[in-house]
Amino acid sequence: MTQPPIVFDRVTGDMRGANPWERSIGFALLAGSKVGAYISHRGYNACANLLKTLLPERDINIMLNPDAAFSFPYGDGYWSKLLNRTFKYEDELELFLLDSKDVDYTLIDCGANYGYWSVMVSSKRFGSHRSIAMEPSSKNFPRLAHNAKINGNRFYPIHAAIGAARGTARLSGTKHEAFSIAGAPEAGGEEVQVLSLDNLIDDGKVAAQGKYIIKLDVEGVEIDAMKGGTRILETDSVVVCEEHGNDPTHSVSRYILEQTPMKAIIHDPATDRFEALTQLSTLDRIKVASHVGYNVFATSSAFWEERIYGLNSGNARRAMTQ
Repeated sequence: MTQPPIVFDRVTGDMRGANPWERSIGFALLAGSKVGAYISHRGYNACANLLKTLLPERDINIMLNPDAAFSFPYGDGYWSKLLNRTFKYEDELELFLLDSKDVDYTLIDCGANYGYWSVMVSSKRFGSHRSIAMEPSSKNFPRLAHNAKINGNRFYPIHAAIGAARGTARLSGTKHEAFSIAGAPEAGGEEVQVLSLDNLIDDGKVAAQGKYIIKLDVEGVEIDAMKGGTRILETDSVVVCEEHGNDPTHSVSRYILEQTPMKAIIHDPATDRFEALTQLSTLDRIKVASHVGYNVFATSSAFWEERIYGLNSGNARRAMTQ
């Protein structure tokens, strides 16, 4: 019989349902995250996954807020940082999404993994928005669907990768957070369905006109995804895509600046401000850690551009604590 999940409340710090050994491992995972925060959590995933081998297989449900449950295997190296209540996962994106709670938008969550952002934006605190969560991996998708289920099926999971056009591709990788269809296919990789952003319009999943936040965490397929979204990118949409810290050529931002009509905006962690990204040399200063990704916001919408720069007023940051 499957054990019920451990439950951890990020608001109160209360953990329920864990035995003493599981609590001890939890304290170790918490301590590791607090120390790892000083070095951008370099090495944390590997250490956490080693601790996970000492645990029985069991899920943990993290209450991200009173209306948002996020489930994953207890001890998972990537997601266990959430046991550290001071840890912010993609802090600048949370700031933007909280500030947009009053906007009538749909999130298109590409490379959704287990559905963290779809759980968040569909919760009351973030405005109860509609979300479409796309995940290609047959290992990850059941986790994504489970997180939709335990949150009342309030977001829509799709088992597919995002790309330039409808078709199939070969998915490869060993880490659940880093599966990719980019590059030469590996032997034994999984064949997956591929959809373009504009296919979501064709298939009736989203309207041809509307406001969209498009999250691209797609491990090297960001440019192809944008190429496949000509129509949707002409709407009131903003793309949030990952600029990889280990890419000295800044290929994603280079494509946005040189090949699209969109304007690019980057958050500078040193100043906690959003600034126009007009020169790629700006990224040489901001991308200080090679093992992490940096979110670039790209839009042709005056509405979204104004909203993003409005975050610099400080009012949005204060609202995060309420």
